[in-house]
Amino acid sequence: MGEWTSTMESVVKMFEGMNESEARQKILSEVAEYCRIYHKKKEYKKGDRISYAGRVYDEEEMVNLVDSSLEFWLTAGHYTEQFEKEMAEYLGIRYCAVVNSGSSANLVAFMTLTSPLLGERRVKPGDEVITVAAGFPTTVTPILQYGAVPVFVDVTIPQYNINVEQLENALSDKTRAVMIAHTLGNPFDLKTVKAFCDKHNLWLIEDNCDALGSVYEIDGVQKFTGTIGDIGTSSFYPPHHMTMGEGGAVYTDHPLLNKIIRSMRDWGRDCICSSGRDNMCGHRFDKQYGELPLGYDHKYVYSHFGYNLKATDMQAAIGCAQLKKFPSFVEARRKNFAHLSQRLQCVSEKLILPEACPNSNPSWFGFMITCKEGIDKNKVVTYLEEHGVQTRMLFAGNLTKQPCFDEMRKSGEGYRIVGSLEVTDRIMRDTFWIGVYPGMNTEMLDYMADTIIEAVEK
Repeated sequence: MGEWTSTMESVVKMFEGMNESEARQKILSEVAEYCRIYHKKKEYKKGDRISYAGRVYDEEEMVNLVDSSLEFWLTAGHYTEQFEKEMAEYLGIRYCAVVNSGSSANLVAFMTLTSPLLGERRVKPGDEVITVAAGFPTTVTPILQYGAVPVFVDVTIPQYNINVEQLENALSDKTRAVMIAHTLGNPFDLKTVKAFCDKHNLWLIEDNCDALGSVYEIDGVQKFTGTIGDIGTSSFYPPHHMTMGEGGAVYTDHPLLNKIIRSMRDWGRDCICSSGRDNMCGHRFDKQYGELPLGYDHKYVYSHFGYNLKATDMQAAIGCAQLKKFPSFVEARRKNFAHLSQRLQCVSEKLILPEACPNSNPSWFGFMITCKEGIDKNKVVTYLEEHGVQTRMLFAGNLTKQPCFDEMRKSGEGYRIVGSLEVTDRIMRDTFWIGVYPGMNTEMLDYMADTIIEAVEK
């Protein structure tokens, strides 16, 4: 007790004579120094374990985080508004809404398409959504949970994206949307997919969680992935292109879709007022909604069955600092990918190396490798892991073979497969990937390449 009292007295003494602004600046200055001293990046030594991803940050992120915590607003606030504005500006798009994860971003994006405000174009239970099984589960989960039907088509190697030749075969009179991801930063064939969606009046959701910063040229214009379809999504989980810890975003150029996105994120309410603000529309108590009494408080009118999927301002504060560094992150990922690609050409007869989609400049999330016949992926992966190189599978492999599909697989209901998923199954069997995140240096990249070459030659 005496030690605690002594500490408090020293803290009080440190702030004597300061106003709140001066005290805050003192704290933030000390935080910056703390970060510089105690969060210095560990110097890599040969033999150290190399993770597939990692956080890249400095005192800016930590100062923003503490600054937000000192305000103690806790929920979404001015940092959130700043991030949404700056993220939209970076992407060259009109609207961005921050959420608490990339999975929530996908949920909000899909549920937006179910809104009655979309009239005849809304997605209803039983309608079909074209997607792929070689990816992350939460691209598909919202479709299933709503009662729509995912229609799975195969992918291609070495791009690991949707096989666009199967799109017309996947189409039915129930098809309402296409929802697919850009695999590990490599854009899918947006020109073909977008033309298909336009031809058949389908919605297009780009799951951009693994591809933030990737660029695709369409109609002679360079655009960021996530901005070419109707809605794009991002994830800010620590391994991703930038981080808030947890967090995500949903973005669009369409005013109506943006209105629905924000309603779905904010409990499904009709009101556009942000937390802590009232009566921005000036008609809080004078409108009629549904069968509610005339003048019922607009802040408690719900036009959708929504959720509370907001992020905190502390997360957004980190994101604001990360976004400043983001272009350098993308540049580093591309440089690291190119280095690995060059180093591994010597084993290209035994391994299939990844290739970028034509008309694209990927912001690579990872370096995908498929073992050719005679090379046992499991042995290669085991060797890499035993020698300190972290590996990952392409997420679910073939999602339809995961335990979560057991009941549907037995009943034969709830989803549809177009043709076979032969390439998807091969990826599940023969493919793995390693990281290219910005925290890697040439020595780390060379060690990974050398270890892969050793594993294959063994």
